[in-house]
Amino acid sequence: MRRFVLWALGAGMTVLAISAAYGQNFPSRPVRIVVPGSGGGGDLAARVLATALTGSLGQSVIVDNRPTGVIPGETVAKSAPDGHTLLLSGSGLWLMPYLQDNVPFDPIRDFSPVTLAVSSPLMLVVNPSLPAKSVKELIALARARPGELNMGSGASAGSPNHLAEELFKIMARVNLVRVPYKGGAAVNVDLISGQVQVVFSTVGGLTSHIKSGRVRALAVTSAEPSALAPGLPTMSAAGLPGYESITIYGLFAPGKTPRNIINKLGEEIAIILSKTEVKEKFFHIAMETVGSSPEQLADKVKTEMNKWGKLIKDNGIRAE
Repeated sequence: MRRFVLWALGAGMTVLAISAAYGQNFPSRPVRIVVPGSGGGGDLAARVLATALTGSLGQSVIVDNRPTGVIPGETVAKSAPDGHTLLLSGSGLWLMPYLQDNVPFDPIRDFSPVTLAVSSPLMLVVNPSLPAKSVKELIALARARPGELNMGSGASAGSPNHLAEELFKIMARVNLVRVPYKGGAAVNVDLISGQVQVVFSTVGGLTSHIKSGRVRALAVTSAEPSALAPGLPTMSAAGLPGYESITIYGLFAPGKTPRNIINKLGEEIAIILSKTEVKEKFFHIAMETVGSSPEQLADKVKTEMNKWGKLIKDNGIRAE
């Protein structure tokens, strides 16, 4: 027994020593940030972070674009827990198990949260021919005309935009006909022409058309007013109390990554996100910097899973 205790203590000290060594030598080679897809919000955010981290970490930080779906999460979950492979992801990571079967990772067990990096609200936008100039008026109109108004959706099933649409229908108790599109550009064209009357859009997607009066923005989906959409009320304040739906992007390392590496990454990113020039870069791509502790990101993920997981289950939503 004494030998076993001594061996266990020795093994524990060895693990601690390895962890310390990881932290002292990190990063010892280029770091990659894996991101689902290319050209979207996550990709743009990852590139801003990669550029800034390259300067602060003293190693090249590259963006590794992978196909959307389970591949990005699986890639990082199976990588060495040494901080050199990271994942920047939105809700696709933690909601995947609700949307499809046989997901090859556990969003809680197989990842070490680093920080909630950035967020972005959506906007509720309507065609100006619609006699609704507020959220309250839109809800009243939709209730008076059930099944007659079309809601264009360029988002994939289970995406933040789609879930924002479903949450609106549930909370407002309205029957809007969801018209799916293959992308946001096609939705915007039909919103402007009046083929669809209602859209939950990214903040930057329709800005020029809002300014020109081709479409009318009614509210933002964040809990607080957003500088990204100045002058717009929140959905909650404009007629749907308690409504909130935002897109968030968190940075994750593989599970069991030593805490000293997580801390170093978190500290560097906190400094980066506080810089005016970085805030401006994110603002330019319609995102707001956040920054959080690993624990805060972990809590946020669990809250999101509880909220949206129930909605996904109750409405039978499955990945397309």
